[in-house]
Amino acid sequence: MMSPPIENLLERTKSKFSLVTLAAKRAREITEYSGNLRMSEVVGPTVETVSTKHLSVAFEEIAADKVRFVPKTLEEIRAEIAELQRQEDEANALAASEEATTQPE
Repeated sequence: MMSPPIENLLERTKSKFSLVTLAAKRAREITEYSGNLRMSEVVGPTVETVSTKHLSVAFEEIAADKVRFVPKTLEEIRAEIAELQRQEDEANALAASEEATTQPE
């Protein structure tokens, strides 16, 4: 039996996908926090728990309304796409220049 119950968790998010995404991201943050001997910029667990599994702690935080899913704005998404495109163009230009210098004449 899952604790907290899945029904309680689904009340906190718009969909199962959002719930799974939020819990997985938060569990990774808790793992990073634990792995860095609490020297990370990431916030550690925000609930008192007996759980040793980071995903269980993340679910407990969601149920306690300590963690929320905040969707990105359209502007943030566009900025990320533009940055990825810039990086891809830069990598392609570098590859083309390296290829041009290594081809025999």
